[in-house]
Amino acid sequence: MSDTIKTAVIGGGAWGTALAMMLSQNHDDVLLYAREKEVVDDINHNHRNDIFLPNSPLSPTIYATQNITKLRDHNIILIVAPAQHVRATLKALMPSKAALILCAKGIEAQSQKLLCEVAAEICPDNDIAVLSGPTFAHEVAANKPGAVTFACDNFILGKKLIKAIATASFRPYYSDDVIGAEIGGAVKNVLAIGCGVVEGAGLGLNARAALIARGYAEMLRFGLAKGARAETMAGLSGLGDLVLTCSSENSRNFALGVGLGQGQSAKDLLSNRLSVAEGAQTAPVLQRSAQSLGVDMPIVDAVCALLSDKSNVADVMKALLSRPLRAE
Repeated sequence: MSDTIKTAVIGGGAWGTALAMMLSQNHDDVLLYAREKEVVDDINHNHRNDIFLPNSPLSPTIYATQNITKLRDHNIILIVAPAQHVRATLKALMPSKAALILCAKGIEAQSQKLLCEVAAEICPDNDIAVLSGPTFAHEVAANKPGAVTFACDNFILGKKLIKAIATASFRPYYSDDVIGAEIGGAVKNVLAIGCGVVEGAGLGLNARAALIARGYAEMLRFGLAKGARAETMAGLSGLGDLVLTCSSENSRNFALGVGLGQGQSAKDLLSNRLSVAEGAQTAPVLQRSAQSLGVDMPIVDAVCALLSDKSNVADVMKALLSRPLRAE
């Protein structure tokens, strides 16, 4: 990575915009790629993104473009495209020598690969890192304090990248467990849907706490089977993010679950959403991957049943609660 740092963000949604605002604290010019012309125009002319991140004035040093090739000469690029679009996004970005920081959370449906594996396949000569942790976009945009896992298998590069993105209120913690950081972010989105179901169905705080704890056990089993470390699952990108997204309707996945818990159909809920609830697309992929590894994930199975509109909350809860009693 050269001494002259040019930073960019791919993704003009709430999270991408918030990260661009975070970068603008350390860097004079931040280029943001967005697909939507109205988003690009709003950022460039009004220094706002009222579609995805309203009530958050943007730094005038943030510029937006619909032309992804303009990012190719930047040397740090945050990839905030939805998980199922990361492969196509990286193909469109190449050739580029940038260090790529993956900020989306999910598993690719067509290959069952983690996003770091997709990036390594498409961009074998690029340095790759993962940023994941308990963060709501509107709080990062408001410069409220938060911490994330920053995973990179190259310690020296990881420290350089952390220095380039950290601010007084945005604190990255280094890890070399890239797989673990990815799995925590992907699995917690599915579990957050389940916690939203508990809230929407009025099942109580006891049930939510139990789901978080038993969901974490599922995350841990799956992570270990994929080669992640237990301490990563217990950190910011695993348990930390799980607690945040299972506790607030600011989480798109939790809000989706609330609607399911209230008896609305998944089809209707998903068709009316402006932004992506990654957990809805990750859930069936995670289920298939877990089954192929022989990992038992009954809460993930329950969420998949609700998302398919083939089961209702009462049936799913009965199935979960009638499982054989066992040691914790």
